Amino acid sequence: MLHRVVYVSESVGATGVSTQSLAEILGASDRNNRRDHLTGCVLFHEGRIVQAIEGGRVDIDRLIRRLLVDPRHTGMRIIVDTPIGERRLHEPMGLCHNPAAMMRRIGLTSLNRLTASDVEAMLEQRLAA
Repeated sequence: MLHRVVYVSESVGATGVSTQSLAEILGASDRNNRRDHLTGCVLFHEGRIVQAIEGGRVDIDRLIRRLLVDPRHTGMRIIVDTPIGERRLHEPMGLCHNPAAMMRRIGLTSLNRLTASDVEAMLEQRLAA
């Protein structure tokens, strides 16, 4: 059975800010997610990180354990953790290139109080793009 987990966290230092930081994160995530049969997308905005991950429960749990000790972010809070019938995300690791525009389209002003409904609207926007 497939699952979807979405979390939000606070970035540490230059995580997700510099081009090199983004390239390193996306490269490692792509490689690891291909190996573990995970798909996902990540968004960086004003010091916050939102990542959606889809795959098998065991593989997602293994990734979450690694993320919990990753020094590039802190304060990880899981917003969505649910079984799914099919994947909505098909890339090993996609990047949301214009998070501010996506947030405006769904009426979200900040990621501080992100809800499951907000996440659903963001995924719909991403798929429609």
